Amino acid sequence: MIELKSFSKSYSSKSAPAAADVSLTIADGSITGLLGPNGSGKTTIMKAICGFHFPTSGSITITAPDTTGTVTGTNSATSFTTDENPELCMKYIGYVPEIPLLPKDMRVLDFLRYAADTHGIPKDKTEEACELVIKECSLEKLLSKKIKTLSKGQQQRVSFAQAIIHNPPNLILDEPISGLDPAQILQMRDLIKKLAKTKAILMSTHILQEVRSLCDKLYIVSEGKITASGSEEEVTKQAGTKTLEEAFIKLTQGGAE
Repeated sequence: MIELKSFSKSYSSKSAPAAADVSLTIADGSITGLLGPNGSGKTTIMKAICGFHFPTSGSITITAPDTTGTVTGTNSATSFTTDENPELCMKYIGYVPEIPLLPKDMRVLDFLRYAADTHGIPKDKTEEACELVIKECSLEKLLSKKIKTLSKGQQQRVSFAQAIIHNPPNLILDEPISGLDPAQILQMRDLIKKLAKTKAILMSTHILQEVRSLCDKLYIVSEGKITASGSEEEVTKQAGTKTLEEAFIKLTQGGAE
């Protein structure tokens, strides 16, 4: 689970905050949508969750199951704030950026082994971890290919694989469907739904159809602020509109009443 309480982020004292007083919860076993136009603050929120930068004020708390049983001999939970323990973000969060940040000249299998090493997976567990994500992300036919030869959809699947190779309980997806063709979109939807069975997923998007297809709950963000939250029905009710499309326009362009 991920919880933001009154999170704000300012990059300069002379400009408006990129995010202001944002409170939201990403529950385990669910897909939460962060819906807003380009430049609304979605990426600022997501990168803060991943520990790439710290809150100016407020807090971000990550709670994840700890199955090691090192203290009590039974499963317990690990909770931490991202500013106090940013190094734990890599362990408990998987991140898929909008544009895959992949080494173009590496072959897919070599990159997955590198990702496993980066996440601290023991050498004797590397091949097992790779095999799991290869199957999960349908990469069997791509392993010997250089990443630069892959289509965007194929590169996105590789990006998903590196994000989940250490089996994190939380997954952050920044516009994961952007730029894909219809067949690739269907593949990504199926993969995200499958991963949501065991993870807390936050997905940013500005595509309303993806919210309807995937999200259990959504937050609409505009100019760095949450303007509505809940199910599609609850958001339209808060906006005083009949459809989510009308609510989105009103809440991101005209403001909520």
